[in-house]
Amino acid sequence: MNAIEHLGTYAEGWSKGDADTILKATAADYTFDDPNFGVVSRDTLSNYLGEMKEVVASLCDGRVPDPFMELSEVLTQEDEGVLTAWCWWSIPGTELKGSGLIKAGPTGIRSEVITYYTKLSE
Repeated sequence: MNAIEHLGTYAEGWSKGDADTILKATAADYTFDDPNFGVVSRDTLSNYLGEMKEVVASLCDGRVPDPFMELSEVLTQEDEGVLTAWCWWSIPGTELKGSGLIKAGPTGIRSEVITYYTKLSE
């Protein structure tokens, strides 16, 4: 797979909430940085996603939405063999939403850093 194909598989995995699909698209040194959980390695992504699904289910009357995540506003740029992608994400039935900055190459997705969109406390 090339970087664009890895990105497509990765997006499919997040949309379905399927760790196996996500991991198929990731490089050996993959990291996922969530400000609420910290930096997650490839080896701990399945645990992270399981915990995230528990949080989401608690916000959705005990159910995980299908699709798990909606991705939109995807922008990409390729430079010197590195594909950088930015996207907007949201989890249906919740107020959880934000953006992600993804780096990919020929070996797979190398990293993603996410942010949450939220109002400041009043």
